[in-house]
Amino acid sequence: MEVQTLCIHLVHLLSLAPKIGATVPAVIVFGDSSVDAGNNNYIPTVARSNFEPYGRDFPGATPTGRFSNGRIPTDFISEAFGIKPLVPAYLDPKYNISDFATGVTFASAATGYDNATSDVLSVIPLWKQLLYYKGYQKKLIAYLGQSKANQTIREALHMMSLGTNDFLENYYNDMPGQSSSSSSQKYTPKQYENLLVGIARDFIAELYDLGARKISLGGLPPMGCLPLERTTNVVGGNECVRRYNNVALEFNDKLKNMTAALNKQLPGIKLGLKKAQWHVVVLECMRWDMHAEGRTSSVAQMLPNMCFGIPSIHPRKQMVS
Repeated sequence: MEVQTLCIHLVHLLSLAPKIGATVPAVIVFGDSSVDAGNNNYIPTVARSNFEPYGRDFPGATPTGRFSNGRIPTDFISEAFGIKPLVPAYLDPKYNISDFATGVTFASAATGYDNATSDVLSVIPLWKQLLYYKGYQKKLIAYLGQSKANQTIREALHMMSLGTNDFLENYYNDMPGQSSSSSSQKYTPKQYENLLVGIARDFIAELYDLGARKISLGGLPPMGCLPLERTTNVVGGNECVRRYNNVALEFNDKLKNMTAALNKQLPGIKLGLKKAQWHVVVLECMRWDMHAEGRTSSVAQMLPNMCFGIPSIHPRKQMVS
C-alpha cells in the first residue's frame, strides 16, 4: 500500500468519529505527539521534531514540530469541517488569538494522562494543557466578547489523543540504563489503567464545566505492534508484543464504559470514543512496512515519518538528533 493511500485511509477513518453536530466553529486539541503541532519547540525538551526528515511534505518542506512528514490528523479534521487547513500550536509566537479563535492545539509530544509520564522527557503535562486552555478562554472572551466566546466553546470540537506514552514511556519503560518505572512498582496493570481512566474522566468533566460540549476521545492503538516495540522485541522475533496489545484493548473497553457513563451523567454532552480507527490504521502501517515492494521485512526499516506521528512510532534516536 502506498503511503498516500494510507494517509487518505487514515483521514477517512478519523472522519468517521461519532456524530458531534454540524456546527463546528473551532477545533481545540489536547494530547501527545499524535496531535502536537509544535508546542515542544518552545520548551526545553529533546522530544522535538523540528528537524529533517520531518516536514518534508509540508508546504515549503519545513519541519514544523509536527511528528509527521506533513500535516497531522487534526489539521485534516479542521479542514474537513471547512475551518482551516492547519491547527496551530498554542506556544507558537507566530500566532495569536485571532488564529486560535478557530482552532488551537495545546498538545505536547511524549506526554500522557499521568503527570509522571510528562516528567520522563520534561514535556507539558495534561494539567498544564488545561491551564493553557483556561488562559485561552480568557483571551477568546476579550477577542469575541462573552456571548460569542461561550458559543464558540460550546460548539467547538474538543479532541483528546493520548495514553500510549503512559504505558510505553512510563509504566513499561525498561530502556537500558533506566530504573524500573515507579508507576509499575505502585500499581498492577489493571490498577494503572483504572488510574488513567479516572484522570481522563476528571479532565473531561472539567472541560464540561468550562463549557465544552462536543468532545472526541481517542483510544489506544495496538501498542505492541508499533514499529519501535517490534524492533526491540528481538527475543520475540520482532513480532507484536501481545501484553501491550491486551492492555490497549482492556484500557479502551474501560474508556468505552466511562464514555457511556458520562454521556448519561452530563446533560448536553456529546462525548465520542474513537478507538477502532487507530487500531486499523496502525495495523495497516505494519502491513505496509512488512510487505511493500522493494523493502525487506525488517521493522527497523519502518519510515520514521509514516502515519501522521502516531505515538511512539518514531524511534527515540530521532527525537534527540
